[in-house]
Amino acid sequence: MPGIAFGAVSAPALADRLARRTLELVDVRSESRHEAELAAHVLAVLRDAGVAARYAGDTCVLAGATARGDRPLVLLAGHLDTVPAQGNWPGRIEDGRVAGLGATDMKGADAVMLELALSNLETSVDVGCVWFGREELPFGESALTPLLAREPGLATADLVIVMEPTANRVQLGCLGNVNATWTFTGRAGHSARPWLADNAIHRLAEGVSALAAVPMTIHDFGGLEFREVVSATTISGGVALNVVPGEAVAQVNYRYPPGVAMEAAEARLHEWCDPHGELTITGHAPSGPVPRDNALVDALVALVGAPEPKQAWTPVAEFGAAGVDAVNFGPGDPALAHTVDESVSIEALVRSYEVLAELLCR
Repeated sequence: MPGIAFGAVSAPALADRLARRTLELVDVRSESRHEAELAAHVLAVLRDAGVAARYAGDTCVLAGATARGDRPLVLLAGHLDTVPAQGNWPGRIEDGRVAGLGATDMKGADAVMLELALSNLETSVDVGCVWFGREELPFGESALTPLLAREPGLATADLVIVMEPTANRVQLGCLGNVNATWTFTGRAGHSARPWLADNAIHRLAEGVSALAAVPMTIHDFGGLEFREVVSATTISGGVALNVVPGEAVAQVNYRYPPGVAMEAAEARLHEWCDPHGELTITGHAPSGPVPRDNALVDALVALVGAPEPKQAWTPVAEFGAAGVDAVNFGPGDPALAHTVDESVSIEALVRSYEVLAELLCR
């Protein structure tokens, strides 16, 4: 991104530009599987400004450097999709904030990426931007992992900054995420004579009670505390008020820390659940590693303060699986993500832009 030096744009002008760009992106609806219009819009904005950008297939847009050259390569990454609207579209600007569907997660971050790509900063590293779709869907449907397979140059990056909502804090790693169906089988019968039946809901109750007794475990990674937790999230069963059910089903969600292999995580969940019912893994997103000894990560931390653990799943896991150091850093407030009141402060947008500009131009 050669060109004018950082600091040529006044703070009020930058704030206005970021706010308007965020609103512009919010107002292009892009619920998961419907990102094509927004991908085309982002590509058009970049090309109209003379930025080297291309459509990389399957709702993915790339701008700037896409493989390492003589200088370190930093990628900024963000997803284009949102969760379904909840009466919060179109967006608006009010009280120093941009509000609307996806403003927090993560149209504000997409706007920061786009404005950085348009800024012509004189960077000290090579910079690329990666936009992709279907992040809000189950891991197996993400457009990012196939993109990394199609574009192997992206895996040569020295650092990827995934601009998930972190309130402009650096959050390292991410939890693995396992979803499973837990089926309890009994024998149906008349509720007037339950001794002739085997109540599957009662079996479920015993199993869920045992699962609830599994303690939360804290795992320490150099002062970063990740919480390993397991939860029953839904239950279903029964066919009538006077029938002892022969089957009942619970859905289970298990979050595990960096450093645990996917196979080991599934084995641990089976160990807890198999004594009570049949467990079937229905979805599994791996944990994301915590980067070690990365000077770019250290420089980012020096700008914003001590890092935090990411007590959730993010695409840093997908980059980690490709062998790339990745961190979470973005302007959105995680507490507002996916809510009807999604919004991002203009001040946070400016702060995110300035931090990244300083990192890239240092």
